[in-house]
Amino acid sequence: MAACAIRRGLLSTASKYNNLKCTHRLLSAIEFNSGLDLKRPQALCSACGLSSFQQTRFMSSRNRAEGKILEPVGVFEALKQHGKYETGQLFLHSIFGYRGIVLFPWHARLYDRDVSPAATDSKPDTAGHGSKEVKGKMHTYYQVLIDTRDCPHISQRSQTEAVTFLANHDDSRALYAIPGLDYVSHEDILPYNSTEQVPIQHELFERFLMFSPSKNPPFTARDTLRAWQEKNHPWLELSDVHRETTENIRVTVIPFYMGMREAQNSHVYWWRYCIRLENLSNDVVQLRERHWRIFSLSGTLETVRGRGVVGKEPVLSREQPAFQYSSHVSLQAPSGHMWGTFCFERTDGSHFDVRIPPFSLESNKYDKAPPAGYPL
Repeated sequence: MAACAIRRGLLSTASKYNNLKCTHRLLSAIEFNSGLDLKRPQALCSACGLSSFQQTRFMSSRNRAEGKILEPVGVFEALKQHGKYETGQLFLHSIFGYRGIVLFPWHARLYDRDVSPAATDSKPDTAGHGSKEVKGKMHTYYQVLIDTRDCPHISQRSQTEAVTFLANHDDSRALYAIPGLDYVSHEDILPYNSTEQVPIQHELFERFLMFSPSKNPPFTARDTLRAWQEKNHPWLELSDVHRETTENIRVTVIPFYMGMREAQNSHVYWWRYCIRLENLSNDVVQLRERHWRIFSLSGTLETVRGRGVVGKEPVLSREQPAFQYSSHVSLQAPSGHMWGTFCFERTDGSHFDVRIPPFSLESNKYDKAPPAGYPL
């Protein structure tokens, strides 16, 4: 049985809609819970194996007017347990709930400090954050476009301008962002199909993709997407992912090298890093402070403390378990390390520290021209 992909509004009175029934076939397999939470499927769909989702929490990104609860967007497809999703695959994000479409995959090394899988790659802890050697395992991520209709409704939980570049001039601090571009892990993809020829609203959708009804998925890459990927590959490429869990708060860090600029007769190397915080428990906690240690190959060690992150002190709860943001760091050396802690507060007023997994800041081995931007 195929299942209709359903979007749910974020209603303060949503609890009265528990166990809602309607003609959409997905509802026969999913229990609606109060607040924002769509719980794991309770029945098996023979076509897509919905009951095989493991501990996945389905979050909506819609903040719709009261009385408008559900919005069909398409038909769920089977999850890919093996292999990767292709360019043009439509999906819902299993955590943040937005609609998106896959542009192309990245194969990254995942360094998970919570597990020690057998792998050929490993990284010793060079940042003084414990002596544990971390094994690396190859994992698939995807470059995706986010539907702009959903961006306003996830802005409190996830930045929708996750990809930034150095500008095409000599100002070493000038950055520009590509809105609605994200990196998504394979397990966060809930694939679906749609009969719409333009199912995703984004300024780059029709510049990067074309409707090809004879193909599966029916959206294929234009030459502009291939050219853009090739020209910007060094600045887009995702190579390492770092993950660690402390007291049921999981921190995932993805660093990106952005390039080098000259400033006041010295070289300044730039990186961006994307961080996702996930509450794996039912407790409500709030991020209060950050504490960073930044080591440069030049021999400097900088300490940064401050309230919250990117001007926010996000609350992580069962209903809204995750928060994602991006930031930047510059060094006057081609490499370094970052590590630290986030201080969280419980509802009883007690505090605890959550470790940020140490990660390397590595520059590319050869100089490259600035990124080529995207078609306007």
